[in-house]
Amino acid sequence: MEHVPPPAEELARLDRELAELDARRAQLLTRRAWLLAALRPPAPTAAPGWNPSAWGARAAGRPGAPAQPWGYVPPKQPSAPRSAQNVLLTLGGLLLTIAAIAFTLVSWGSMGIGGRSAVLALVTAGALAAPAVLLRRGLTATAEALAALALVLTLLDAYAVHAVAAPDTDGLGFTAVAAAVVAGLWTAYGLALGKLHLPLPAAVVLTQWPLLFGAWAAGAPALVVGWALLATAVLDGAIALWGKGTGTRVTACVGGSVMAFSALMVGLTLSVTASGPLGALAPGALLLAGAAAALAGAWRAPRGFARAGGVVAGLAAVAALGGVPAAAVPEGWRVLAYLLAGLALTAVVRTRLPRNAAIGVLVAAAAVVAGALVGALPGLAAVLLGPVTLLSDVWAGSPEGFRAAVGSTLPWSELAAAPVVLAVSAGLLGSAYRWWPSLARIAAPLIAREEPGPTGAAAYGAGPAGSAGAPGTGTPEAGGAAAPGTGGEPGAGTAGTGGTPAPGASGAGAPGVPGAAAPGASGAPWYAGGRAGAPWYAGGAPAARRRPSGAALRGAAGAGAAVLGWGALLLAGAVLDVPYAVAVAGETILVAGLLALAVRRAGSGRDASAAVPVTALVVALAGAVSAGLLSLASEGASYAVFGALTALFAGASVRAGAGVPRAVFAVAATVGGTVLTGFAGRSLGLAPHEAAPLVLLVPALTVLFGARLRRNPVALPVELTGALGALVAVGLAVPDAPFLALVLALCGVLAAGAAVRPERRPVAGYLAAALFVLATWVRLAASEVSFPEAYTLPVTAPALVVGFLRRRKDPEASSWTAYGPGLAATLLPSLAVAWTDPDWQRPLLLGVAALVVTLLGARYRLQSLLLLGGAVLALDGLHELAPYVVQVAGALPRWLPPALAGLLLLVVGATYEQRLRDARRLKDALGRMR
Repeated sequence: MEHVPPPAEELARLDRELAELDARRAQLLTRRAWLLAALRPPAPTAAPGWNPSAWGARAAGRPGAPAQPWGYVPPKQPSAPRSAQNVLLTLGGLLLTIAAIAFTLVSWGSMGIGGRSAVLALVTAGALAAPAVLLRRGLTATAEALAALALVLTLLDAYAVHAVAAPDTDGLGFTAVAAAVVAGLWTAYGLALGKLHLPLPAAVVLTQWPLLFGAWAAGAPALVVGWALLATAVLDGAIALWGKGTGTRVTACVGGSVMAFSALMVGLTLSVTASGPLGALAPGALLLAGAAAALAGAWRAPRGFARAGGVVAGLAAVAALGGVPAAAVPEGWRVLAYLLAGLALTAVVRTRLPRNAAIGVLVAAAAVVAGALVGALPGLAAVLLGPVTLLSDVWAGSPEGFRAAVGSTLPWSELAAAPVVLAVSAGLLGSAYRWWPSLARIAAPLIAREEPGPTGAAAYGAGPAGSAGAPGTGTPEAGGAAAPGTGGEPGAGTAGTGGTPAPGASGAGAPGVPGAAAPGASGAPWYAGGRAGAPWYAGGAPAARRRPSGAALRGAAGAGAAVLGWGALLLAGAVLDVPYAVAVAGETILVAGLLALAVRRAGSGRDASAAVPVTALVVALAGAVSAGLLSLASEGASYAVFGALTALFAGASVRAGAGVPRAVFAVAATVGGTVLTGFAGRSLGLAPHEAAPLVLLVPALTVLFGARLRRNPVALPVELTGALGALVAVGLAVPDAPFLALVLALCGVLAAGAAVRPERRPVAGYLAAALFVLATWVRLAASEVSFPEAYTLPVTAPALVVGFLRRRKDPEASSWTAYGPGLAATLLPSLAVAWTDPDWQRPLLLGVAALVVTLLGARYRLQSLLLLGGAVLALDGLHELAPYVVQVAGALPRWLPPALAGLLLLVVGATYEQRLRDARRLKDALGRMR
């Protein structure tokens, strides 16, 4: 008869067997991946240099070798003979160069003209001819060293010619001619000896100076110098594109960048300082030529350089096109001319520029717009933060205008164009938000997602046959999604098949083997947004996964339009210096409009980004704070503004859907109502402590409101805001003890009212009891009562009787609820008085009472009696023993307290586990008490 184990035993056995199978499968997959890597041919070893993409990759030629972490430094190897040879050749060439310079500059006068010419000609010819012989013998490093020496000798020959043959010629002019001649000679020399790396880069360096020094020597104006610099930069760009050798191209690229930057700076300086539009035409032509040269270079340059060239071209074009009208308008309006020129660059999306160059031009346009917006920030900050100064002089009287209320000393005439800049930017962002699908179709060739490399996930929407996902059928215009491949799970070998892995096939799910495709690709681009487009975070290259979705970009455009439009209207009021009443009313109306936008967008059912309503909500709060501060100059304006804001936020909380916005609106309305009650107290001429009970009106309303809403999510934030208002009322009443006792008692009443609700009882009940007790103590202290027991014992006795009856009826009731309030009402005030009582009777009686309470708590296992009585007894005993402890401590040697402390620590450390067990037992014993 076969034995059938119990279900639990059989289940445990199955789990063990499955775990063993999983472990074995993981071992086999790891071995398979290693074998696949070993069968691949080793990758060619790359030349040493900067290669960030290889960080963390496996070592070439060692299949299966572990990857090295970022920052790994291989151990140093002994110096190779080639490295030592290079060091020796470099030192030798340097010493020969120093000797040649010393000979030319110091020993020149000791020889005649023939000897000097012969020596220099002979040495230079030898230095130039030697590299050719050395190259034929394979001594490349020695040839490079002698070529460097020949370069220095050639420059010394030029100096010698100037010093001997043409000493009276202009130094700059001769330097320009000499640089051109030497550059031509070294270009020919480098082309003739193609294996040398130095001659051609040296020729490129010498090419930088002929035009510049020639213009300088001729005394040409700054504009001509700029053209010379630009022509040199164009020549460098041509060399960088078609030059021979990496060193030559890199040198030309660096030199061209420096020369182009210098030329554009010359043109920009002349354009900005031009006296009129006609004076800005010539610098504008220089800047436009620089822009054309940058675009021409970007047309054939790689991706990064092409984008940089597009940025330079865009900025130069803005400076050229905006400089002419900027010279014809006042200084405060010049930024608008450059802004319009920058916005005109967006037409590049309709041109046939290469993708990377066009992206660079668009980046330049964005940079111009951002710079114009930054220029408007000081004025906007002054409008928002300026009314803070009114807090020191509330209701001092209405100022004459908006600027007087702001109190800023900014040159407002120079900020005249700032509101226009903000308005134009807001209009463009709003248009982009409104017509986003059309904008996405226009910009599709520029911002389409790039395909990832051959390793990794399949190309987005363009997977070949055999990849896990079929190519997408949708287009950016239609927004259609591609049909996912049927073999999308790991291990799919061919499209349309199931999940059977083919050995070695692309897409096999072996660990460490690339080719696992993303399950299903979408044909819609990442910027199209909507439900049809695939989310931006799904699959694709790592750089693509970091891009935001189309809905997020559209939401950002709408949010930016809201913020900039609000800022434009605020800043326009300050620039125009509208009357104070108009400014206050305008800011309040703006808050109303933003609240309407937040409520409408938050409650709409459209599938759109939440950026617009959230931004409108945040800006509405900021605008409400600014409007409230601005209204503090006048009593009537304060009531009108805060009343309107309270009503607006209350209405928004009613219209908004459930969620965080509704709670924020309700909290803002509560804050506005609390401020209004404070204004009422000031209008009635009440002192701050006298106005404190009036401030409690809004917290009382929040308690009633919470009882009406009960478990609505808005109830808790509103009640917490009311509690903060009550805390403000307590702070106002602190200077006057009787009023403080009254306010604390009223707060206790409110807390007791909130404790009627079951969901608030655990917190509000204890808070109400504490507030009542605290109000009693404050009242007794304010009346200078020296025997508080006469007032506390009549309360304690019935409270303990009620607690006893409660415990008889419900033995499971907590002793803190039954006896805690009654005991605390007497013990704590008596303890406070005993600490300041010089007599001995009160501390003795208090100690006896506390001892009795402690013993009763231990006898009947009541937590509140044990802890309260023990704490009062310990503090009372400490008060009585403190003078004697001080005397004993003064009589002891100085070294004894540290020694005792150290001994105590040693004892505790030695018995740490035992003490820990004792503490746990004590905690458990207290936890078992009621």
